[in-house]
Amino acid sequence: MHDAPPAAEPLSGEKEPLSAGLKQRHLTMLGLGGVIGAGLFVGSGGGIAVAGPGIIVSYLIAGALAMLVMRMLGEMSSAMPASGAFSVHAERALGRWAGFTVGWLYWFLLVVVLAVEATGAAQIANGWLPSVPQWAWVLLFMVVFTSANLAAVKNFGEFEFWFATLKVGAIVLFLVLSLLAVFGVLPDTEAVGLSNLTGKGGFLPNGWSGVVSGVLAVVFAFGGLEVVTIAAAESDDPARAVGRAVRSAVWRILFFYVGSMLVIVTLLPWSSIVPGKSPYVAVLDHIGVPGAGQIMNVVVFVALLSALNANLYGSSRMVFSLAERGEAPRSLLKVSGGGVPRRAVLASVVFGFASVILNLEWPDSIFRYLLNAVGAVLLFVWGLIAASQLRLRPRIEREMPERLTLRMWAFPYLTWVALAAMGGVLILMLTDDGARPQLLWSAGATAAVLVVAGLRELRLRRR
Repeated sequence: MHDAPPAAEPLSGEKEPLSAGLKQRHLTMLGLGGVIGAGLFVGSGGGIAVAGPGIIVSYLIAGALAMLVMRMLGEMSSAMPASGAFSVHAERALGRWAGFTVGWLYWFLLVVVLAVEATGAAQIANGWLPSVPQWAWVLLFMVVFTSANLAAVKNFGEFEFWFATLKVGAIVLFLVLSLLAVFGVLPDTEAVGLSNLTGKGGFLPNGWSGVVSGVLAVVFAFGGLEVVTIAAAESDDPARAVGRAVRSAVWRILFFYVGSMLVIVTLLPWSSIVPGKSPYVAVLDHIGVPGAGQIMNVVVFVALLSALNANLYGSSRMVFSLAERGEAPRSLLKVSGGGVPRRAVLASVVFGFASVILNLEWPDSIFRYLLNAVGAVLLFVWGLIAASQLRLRPRIEREMPERLTLRMWAFPYLTWVALAAMGGVLILMLTDDGARPQLLWSAGATAAVLVVAGLRELRLRRR
């Protein structure tokens, strides 16, 4: 723990004691595949149901917000790479309380979502092999990915590289087939024109309020991009690697998301999309792809395992960074000969293994409450990232301008725009009956962490 306020300390890029086993291709695919998950393949149906074809605008708005946050993160991480990424930046910019708060909130978010993803993958696997109970699948996934993360970091990188490659390949193939169907090139298809975009109530059947509701439904699907800035600290050239990964990821992801929504609402009447069911399956069925449901089940299954793997990695590195700064037990600092923080990995999978018991006792209810507790945490984390960037940018320019290899666009104006947008989403959640419980539970969890951070700060100052 630093006794002097972080704002008085010189900025530095201290070398991490972790392995530098990740390559540029690992980081690039982690950036691309990190947010391509069940939220896109299945959850996007809920957004289409409330926004209609206007979901395209919803994704543009939510994607633009995510791009701004990633640009801020990329700027800070390329200048000051660290395994704790934005937690380290928050401590340097705002003080110990901020680093403690954002670090533990993000760790809490990842370990809960990790367990939920293991459960989602287990439900799909249980559908394929009903004789194997759901809890047994969760146990198997947790053992496999814990073992992979306890070994060399390149194992994590390879898992994510091939997982992301499959997901990206699936979306590219989907876009190609859908575009061919839109123009009537595929057998038994006719050019659809713009009828589905302009009919059934028009492009904005529920008005701009529907677009706003769509933003609320899809913005959290962009969570996960942050892990690439954590992983960059374990590459040969962190500053260069994170810059390249951020530049390539944000534009391509926006293309995948917005492109997917555009072809879906062009091919199908928006009113035919059923919330909770994959609109990708509906499109593939529509254009006559045999076994579309099972194909998408496989893709979603891979996406869930990929997210599980990435969240386990990200949570272990975050708690390791907290331990480095005295914000978590120092015993978590032990690193293997291969540069892997094994105790931090084990600490981060405890809840994942506990989810085996939760699946045994309450397979359908417990995770709804857990997801409510972290539902809005991502926005609180993003808010602290933006606040940190506002404070750190002038210091970086003053103390080490040569490290500003990746700059936030139109600073500070777009940073303030992003903060205002996050505030707007939080207000929307407060006024939405479905989202309000998530906001209140998440606010409660955040308040609890802030209280602990404040008490620790008082104790440290009395020393």
